Amino acid sequence: MKLTGAQMVWESLVREGVTTVFGISGGAVIHLYHALPEYPIHHVLMRHEQAAAHAADGYARATGRVGVCMATSGPGATNLVTGLATAYMDSSPVVAITGQVATPLIGTDAFQEVDITGITLPITKHNYLVTDIHELPTVIREAFYIARTGRPGPVLIDIARDVQAAQAEYVYPEEVYLPGYQIPQEDCQSHVQEMARLINEAQRPVIIAGHGVILAGAEDALLSLAEKAQIPVVTTLLGISSLPETHPLCLGMAGMHGEAYANLALCEADLIVALGSRFDDRLTGPAKHFAPQARIIHVDIDAAEIEKNVRADLAIVGDLRDILPALISLVEERDHTDWLSRIREWRKESAERDILAQELDELFPQYVIRQIWHATQGNITVVSDVGQNQMWEAQYFIHHRRRGLISSGGLGTMGFALPAAIGVQMALPHEQVWVTAGDGGFQMNIQELATVVQEKLPLKIAILNNGYLGMVRQWQQFFFEGRYSGTPLLGPDFARVAEAYGIPGLTVRERSEVMPAIERALATDGPFLMDFRIVQEENVYPMVAPGSSIQQMIRRPLHSKR
Repeated sequence: MKLTGAQMVWESLVREGVTTVFGISGGAVIHLYHALPEYPIHHVLMRHEQAAAHAADGYARATGRVGVCMATSGPGATNLVTGLATAYMDSSPVVAITGQVATPLIGTDAFQEVDITGITLPITKHNYLVTDIHELPTVIREAFYIARTGRPGPVLIDIARDVQAAQAEYVYPEEVYLPGYQIPQEDCQSHVQEMARLINEAQRPVIIAGHGVILAGAEDALLSLAEKAQIPVVTTLLGISSLPETHPLCLGMAGMHGEAYANLALCEADLIVALGSRFDDRLTGPAKHFAPQARIIHVDIDAAEIEKNVRADLAIVGDLRDILPALISLVEERDHTDWLSRIREWRKESAERDILAQELDELFPQYVIRQIWHATQGNITVVSDVGQNQMWEAQYFIHHRRRGLISSGGLGTMGFALPAAIGVQMALPHEQVWVTAGDGGFQMNIQELATVVQEKLPLKIAILNNGYLGMVRQWQQFFFEGRYSGTPLLGPDFARVAEAYGIPGLTVRERSEVMPAIERALATDGPFLMDFRIVQEENVYPMVAPGSSIQQMIRRPLHSKR
């Protein structure tokens, strides 16, 4: 059939199973938007293109499907960059479609022309500039295939304006031919046998469960492996929810702001089995000091991650959904009684020292997070922003649902939570989605409250408002002589701002008001915002200072417990 380039785009998206697109219109994509009403795709009009990329990212993380965003040329395309970098760092499958000036104008510095493929080359898995309508269906087919296969990631398609308006015969390719794009398919059986031998011989093993476990859908296999061999599991930030935190073998998050007992377990382990983790510096501290007593097994789908940061005694490049089932049949049933008993002692000591007492009179952020957990019993998806609020959420909300926490890890993008939660709620319309954010990050994409209202999304929003750029202020307190330069933060009355958008809101200043506010939010059918005015100079504990080993933690001062 003969279609315009614009029609080809939407027809191809339908064939890829796309039902939702996040974007903002403009001159260089006006042909695309003109054709959109002919197709069964819901367009979510965002208020900023960065937010469109985050929404597509949130949609992808919640479902495992490819999220799609769209922007016009020039500033529209460049506004996507932070969102694409966020998705790239966290291996999120996103396809971004941008408009470009007409083919004869490319390279002339035409109005709203920018080399977006050049700009995004380091932060996309691949990208395309389409100047020939006959290439368009193949490009879209390849883009979705690349985004979702192997290690997922964002792909950008830049389409010249005249290509969108042109007509040609439309044939969508059934198969993809990309000889230069290799997905690991080697026979790992001998490596898996060696992996099982090392696990069977270990006396103090620890599993690191990274984001790759979730991306592979390997949560059941991880649980089976941990239970059969009785191996304790620590998670990375993005690995949270790969194993229910209610499980006795789950030690929670490790690293710079991880649980003290999780860090100690890594430091004392004689074997570390890293599954889908890239050994980020926030997990390991200085690589030369990481896990000095342990042999290390590293399993990752991306060969580029093997020994990039940490040496590996055994490296396996492959897909966890294939490797873990093969491994489970080879490992022996163990109990590791002494090792688990030792970890329980560390856990008890850590709870007594690092976990803030819940009966304190002041309004502490940890209390707010724990009360949200109590009120919901953890049966929600939390989309957290970045900073202190992110760490408190990871520490005090007990995640037991799969994909129960969605956050920006590698790039640490403030302003991620609200637009990403829009994508999550669009993907999961019948589930309860909560936003947790600081007052700094929330103001970075606060305009998306309008999108929440326009799409009638029942998001619940909890702002931990301390009047600072809190994590930077904490660093200034600890390492820069307490000089709070550029961190005191003036913010609006968030409840009144929400009400201006048509969202009911509450300002909470006392502990006694916390649970009633949460219950009111839960009883509200639509969106609801709570502005919690927390203790201003509360810190995240434990904390590993830059350059220190993860066992050299700054712990909560004992006198601050009560």
